[in-house]
Amino acid sequence: MPNQTAAMLVIGDEILSGRTRDSNMHHLAMALTEHGLALTEARVVADDHDSIVAGVNALRAKYDHVFTSGGIGPTHDDITADAIAAAFGVAITRRADAMALLGAHYAARGMEFNEARQRMARIPDTATLIDNPVSIAPGFTVGNVHVMAGVPRIFESMLAGVLSGIAHGKPLLSRTLRLQRGEGEIATPFGAFAAEYPDLQMGSYPFNNDGIYGTNLVIRGTDAARLDAALAALEERLSA
Repeated sequence: MPNQTAAMLVIGDEILSGRTRDSNMHHLAMALTEHGLALTEARVVADDHDSIVAGVNALRAKYDHVFTSGGIGPTHDDITADAIAAAFGVAITRRADAMALLGAHYAARGMEFNEARQRMARIPDTATLIDNPVSIAPGFTVGNVHVMAGVPRIFESMLAGVLSGIAHGKPLLSRTLRLQRGEGEIATPFGAFAAEYPDLQMGSYPFNNDGIYGTNLVIRGTDAARLDAALAALEERLSA
């Protein structure tokens, strides 16, 4: 059975403006590779209601899982929860379960549970909460869409919880052949070789390290024995 597929929707003006460098996509890609889910597409959209709705609806119809980051905080531009509710056509309210979590959190710290903080309890009615062990304010899952915070530490902790409830697939493994030869020199034979292994993913990645030029040829798949055999065959082919 093939691995489940996944996509990511990164939400935030700060990402598109260059003010903030996104690290969540990189973390998600590594985590999904280890978990055995194939991250197949990623998009970045602004804090714009219609753009979020369109992005979520397009991705959730195409992939088994969609992971979002950003836009679920206490400020006016945190509109992700409303957009997700609109995408699924469900109501959004200050949920009693989320209000209880947040209320207890701020009371224990002697902090006011004010209007802004209560905004983080606005969750689509049909959603299940995603635990936030870092700062309490929950994420949520609706259908196959997992909505998480943009702060990397919180995103990572939420993702760990979400993945614990998703069945493992076969981890994507890789083998690398490092050559001190340019891509232009090996592109034709490598392309022909890749065509002989349609069940494997193959890519070519040039490098320049301290004046040393070359190419890393990477073979990816889920069967270790198959990868080892392909790597040996590639070495033999390119040394001929």
